[in-house]
Amino acid sequence: MHAAAHRHRALAVAAGLGLLLPPLLAAGPEAAASAAPAPLAAGSMAAAPYEYLGWGDPQKPADVMAATGVKWFTLAFVLSDGGCNPKWDGSRALTGGSDQAAINAIRAKGGDVVVSVGGWSGNKLGEKCSSASALAGAYQKVIDAYRLKALDIDIEDTEFSNATVRKRVVDALKIVKSANPGIVTYVTMGTTPSGPDANGKDLIKKGAAAGLANDGWVIMPFDFGGHSGTMGAATVSALDGLKAAVKSAYGYSDDTAYRHIGVSSMNGRTDDAGETVTTGDFQTILDYARRHHIARFAFWAVNRDRSCGSGGSAGDSCSGVPQAPYAFTKIVVQYAG
Repeated sequence: MHAAAHRHRALAVAAGLGLLLPPLLAAGPEAAASAAPAPLAAGSMAAAPYEYLGWGDPQKPADVMAATGVKWFTLAFVLSDGGCNPKWDGSRALTGGSDQAAINAIRAKGGDVVVSVGGWSGNKLGEKCSSASALAGAYQKVIDAYRLKALDIDIEDTEFSNATVRKRVVDALKIVKSANPGIVTYVTMGTTPSGPDANGKDLIKKGAAAGLANDGWVIMPFDFGGHSGTMGAATVSALDGLKAAVKSAYGYSDDTAYRHIGVSSMNGRTDDAGETVTTGDFQTILDYARRHHIARFAFWAVNRDRSCGSGGSAGDSCSGVPQAPYAFTKIVVQYAG
C-alpha cells in the first residue's frame, strides 16, 4: 500500500532493521450509534511528531524541545519479538534501556510521548498475536511500561491488507479503551489523494461496527506515485475523503467527524522520486487543522527535520530540501488542537 508502505520500507532498508507502520463490512446504524465519540485529544498532544530512535542519527529529544517548544513526541516503533510480545524494533526491551531513558528525559522537561506500534517492516503484533485479547495484552504491556496517555497503531503492509487482522486490531483497541479509561488512541494508515482506499475504509467501518470510540483516524498523505498539484492540496483532498469516510461509518456530524481525523505528513523529499512536501504545504495543513480542529497533526520525522548539507540527499537523517533546522517541527508545534 503506497502511502504508508514506502515511508518505512525505504527507511527500513537503509537502517537494516525491521519497523512497523488494513473486503467490506458495513456498520449498521445501531452499531455506529453505540460508538460514542471518543474523548478528544487536546493541546500539545495533538502535535506530536515522530522521532525514531533506532536510526537516522536521532537528535536528543530534550534538545528538540528546547529548540522548538514541542512537548510531545510519537516514538517509533514497537514490534513483535517473533511472538505476541512487544519490543522496540522487535529486539530492545521496553524497560531499562535507551528508549526508556529518552522517555524519562522528555518527561523531565515537561513533555510526554505517544508510543507507535507498527510500521512497514518487521514482525507485526497484529499478526503474531492470534486473538484480539492476546493483542490487547501486548498493547497493554506497552501502556503499562510507560503509563501511557496515548497509543498509536501504525497499520501497514500485511497487517493492513488482511481483513482478519484489521478486525483483530480494532477489537484489541476496544479492549484497551475499556481497560484504560481516558487513554487516547490513534490508528494511522496510508491513503490515496482522495482519501482512504478500500482497506482503509473497511478498517474505519470495522471500528464503527465494533463500537470502537477511536480518537483519531490518521492518514499519511504522501508516496502517491504521481499526482497533480501541490502536496498541501493533495493532503487537504485526502483529509476531506477521510472525514467523509469517518462521518459515513460512525454517523457523526461534520464537526465531530473532523475532530476524529488526523494527518501524519512527511517533510521534504518523500520516498517517491520527485515528490516534495514543503514548509508551505505544512502551513496549508496547519491552516486546515486549525479550521476543523482535527485530532492530530504529526509528521515523519524529526530525524529528517534538517538540511542534508553539501551533496546530501533525503533519507533517514535529513529532508533533502534547503531548510533551517526544525523548520517543519516549528510549524507543527503551532497546532493546539
